[in-house]
Amino acid sequence: MDFQDLILQFAGRIEKLIPQINTEEATKNALVLPFIQLLGYDVFNPFEVNPEFVADIGIKKGEKVDYAIMKDDKPIILVECKHYAQQLDPHNSQLFRYYHTSEAKFGLLTNGIHYRFYTDLHTPNKMDEKPFFEFKIIDIKDNEIGELKKFHKSYFDIDNISNTANELKYLNEVKNIIQTELSTPSPEFVKYFARQAYPSIITVKVLDQFTSIVKRAFSQYINDDINERLKSALNSNKHAADTDNDSSLNREENIVTTPEEIEAYLIIKSILRKCINVDRISCRDAQSYCAILLDDNNRKPICRFYFNSKKKLLALMDENKKEIRKELLSLDDIYNHADYLLNTVIFYEKAKETITLV
Repeated sequence: MDFQDLILQFAGRIEKLIPQINTEEATKNALVLPFIQLLGYDVFNPFEVNPEFVADIGIKKGEKVDYAIMKDDKPIILVECKHYAQQLDPHNSQLFRYYHTSEAKFGLLTNGIHYRFYTDLHTPNKMDEKPFFEFKIIDIKDNEIGELKKFHKSYFDIDNISNTANELKYLNEVKNIIQTELSTPSPEFVKYFARQAYPSIITVKVLDQFTSIVKRAFSQYINDDINERLKSALNSNKHAADTDNDSSLNREENIVTTPEEIEAYLIIKSILRKCINVDRISCRDAQSYCAILLDDNNRKPICRFYFNSKKKLLALMDENKKEIRKELLSLDDIYNHADYLLNTVIFYEKAKETITLV
C-alpha cells in the first residue's frame, strides 16, 4: 500500500475513534502517534521520536515539547499536541517559544485532526506566526498528501522543503483570500470590478448592488468553465469514437472520461502550449487508459493516464514509444515531468521535418 492509500485509510478511521478519545493523552496515542508512524518514524525509538523533549526557555528550565522527531541525534521537527476538540489558534505561541531554543527547522502544531507546519521564512531561528502548510486529515486533498510526503523519513530533505515552503505559504494565503472574497466579497474587491463595468460614480447603493452581482458572476463563471471542460472532453471522446471501427465503438460504450482525466488533460495542454498550438493536442479515452495524442494521431502518443485504480500513473513515452510509468500523488505532479513532455513533442516535430526534407 502506497503512502497516499495509508493516509486516506487512516483518515477514514478517525471518525470512529473520536467518540473514545476523552483526553489530550488519548489524542496523542490514538491520532498523533499513528500519524507520525505513517511518516515512517519509529514512535517507540527515542532516537527517532523523542517524547517530552526538553526545550529550556531562558531561566525557565525543564520546559518540554510533546515530541521531537530526531535525525542524527538532533531535533528536526518539534511536535506540540492538543486535545482533538481544542482550537489551535491560542497555542502557537507555546510552540513559538520552544522553537526559538531548539535546532529544529520545523514545528508542527496539531490536535490530531488539524495539522499546521511552521518554519522560519521571515527571520532565521524565529518561528513564523503563520504556518506555511496546513490541512485537516479528515479532509486531506491529493496535493496536500504530495506536500506531506516530503516530511516522510524516506524523503525528508530540509533544503528541499525550505525551498518550496515560501511559495507554498503564499499560495495557500492567496487561495484563502480568493475563497473569502468569492463567498463574502470585500468593498475593495467589488470596487475593482464596479469601476470597470459601471460608467459613473460608485455610490454606496451601487456598491451594494455590485456586491451581489460580483458574487453571482464568479459563481456563474466557475460553473460555466466546468461545463465547458466537460463538454470539450465529451466532444474529444465523440471524435475519437467516430474515427474507430464498429468493434471499437461497442467497447467504448462503457468508457467514461472522469473529471480527473479532464483536469490532467488541461494540465498537459498548459505545459505544451510553450512549443505548439494546443489545438493539436487531443484526448482519446479507452477502457484501461486515457491517451494524449499529437494531431489526434495514435502513432504520436504524448503520454497516457492510468487513473482507474487506487494508484494514479502517468505513462511517458520513450523514443521507441515504450511506456515509462510514473506514480502521481496529485495531478500537480504532472508538472514535474514538463520537460520530458515537451521533449516528446519536439521529437515528433523533428521527425516530421526530417520526413518532409526527404
